[in-house]
Amino acid sequence: MAKNLTAMSVLRTEQLTPHMVRVWLGGDGFDDFVPAGPGAQDGRPDTDMYVKLVFPPAGSGVVYPEPVDLDAIAAQYPPDEQPVLRTYTVRHYDPAAREIAIDFVVHGDEGIAGPWAARVQPGERISFRGPGSGYRPDPEAPWHLLASDEAGLPALAAALEAMPEDAVVKAFIEVGGPDDEIELTAPADAEITWVHRGASSAEAGEDRAGDHAPVIEAVRQAPWLDGEPQVFIHGEAQTVMKNLRRYVRRDRGVGAQRAASISGYWRRGRSEEGFRQWKAEQRKNNAG
Repeated sequence: MAKNLTAMSVLRTEQLTPHMVRVWLGGDGFDDFVPAGPGAQDGRPDTDMYVKLVFPPAGSGVVYPEPVDLDAIAAQYPPDEQPVLRTYTVRHYDPAAREIAIDFVVHGDEGIAGPWAARVQPGERISFRGPGSGYRPDPEAPWHLLASDEAGLPALAAALEAMPEDAVVKAFIEVGGPDDEIELTAPADAEITWVHRGASSAEAGEDRAGDHAPVIEAVRQAPWLDGEPQVFIHGEAQTVMKNLRRYVRRDRGVGAQRAASISGYWRRGRSEEGFRQWKAEQRKNNAG
């Protein structure tokens, strides 16, 4: 039998921008949440903590009994009632208030998690697996290079908050427009550049997405500072893995291990299931 997932109650929601909603979770399930990262027990969890939220298929009306057991569901429910998992960053972890926050990009009724976040009410329950993680800003790094789109923004914002006040930072954040910018807490002299593509990530044309995402040119044209930076670049896979990753590692020689956290969070035109399949195909092709 699979380990039971963590379940929390929705405490409240906030409309951060026209396309982003923050959902606060807590309640009895908070005691089961174990923050991730080597410094977590000292109050310094990784800033890219992520969980896999469990949703019933859209329109199914299914409510899974708690404690949610994915193995039991797989054995007992028909294929069209099997759960859908969606991966999201834990934007805030507050042990004193006993709550966590997750930010959702919302594009109307598109997808599963976004519409849920837009309509969910206090008291509703959500189960999830995790957290996992793999990155926290290194206070000893000569400087930090960060870049993201809306999907990577929660982890980027959490990273900025965790940096020492004297950290040297260049951050590039691609969003639809000025209304999609959010307030950030960052080191005093951090250089934060908001890059506007002119449309939401769901509506942008091919000339403003993928290989042509404006954040690519913004990063490439920025002055490169002395010393090897610690890098955090997360967002749409084509933009990140085929463009910014290549620039940072090949053109600038940044190390692939300690110094760089570079990952595609999603791929244009694919669901998360399709994105996982695409990543598996890419790994297979690269291995060959």
